[in-house]
Amino acid sequence: MLDKTGIAKRIAKEIKDGYYVNLGIGIPTLVANYIPEGINVVLQSENGLLGMGPFPFDGEEDPDLINAGKQTITTLPGSAIFDSAMSFGMIRSQKVDLTILGAMEVSENGDIANWKIPGKMVKGMGGAMDLVASAKNIIVAMQHVNKAGESKLLTQCSLPLTGVRCVKKIVTELAVLEIAENGGFRLLERAPGVSVEEIKNATSGKLIIEGEIPEMTI
Repeated sequence: MLDKTGIAKRIAKEIKDGYYVNLGIGIPTLVANYIPEGINVVLQSENGLLGMGPFPFDGEEDPDLINAGKQTITTLPGSAIFDSAMSFGMIRSQKVDLTILGAMEVSENGDIANWKIPGKMVKGMGGAMDLVASAKNIIVAMQHVNKAGESKLLTQCSLPLTGVRCVKKIVTELAVLEIAENGGFRLLERAPGVSVEEIKNATSGKLIIEGEIPEMTI
């Protein structure tokens, strides 16, 4: 199985040259550390930054430079800082090519629930609803099962939805999956050392298995 870093490394391979990419809170923020060499990518943070770099080394943090999750970050040459109104203007006008988000649940139709657990205090949904409504491509970085061992890939989400039929691909500690056109999680790759049977047992929604499933490379 992959750890969080492994999930981030695998998702980084989905980023293409010239992409503008928004990274959500949690595992997605780690992707900034693993952008493949030789490609030019601009990372966007919805609190008002274009040109986000990797996390700073210890002792080099600038408290005025943070991402949407309030983690200290670095900026790259040519980066730009602006207000959140302009940032969300970029998002809503579909200037972002790829959004990478965490999730509490994903349904087999591509619905995502990632902002609220009923009965728990929340600050708000942040930029998630704008991002899932506007992004051209959405990849979810998440754990396959929750702390109780229950699947987070479901026939139907039980938590309040952030977006409907918007997720394209999911990377978990067990597998890479995509949402099939007619619904269902199509299994594309399995994590090193993980069997197809383990993935079946951890997936509550419809799992589509076509042919031999390759082991992912990181």
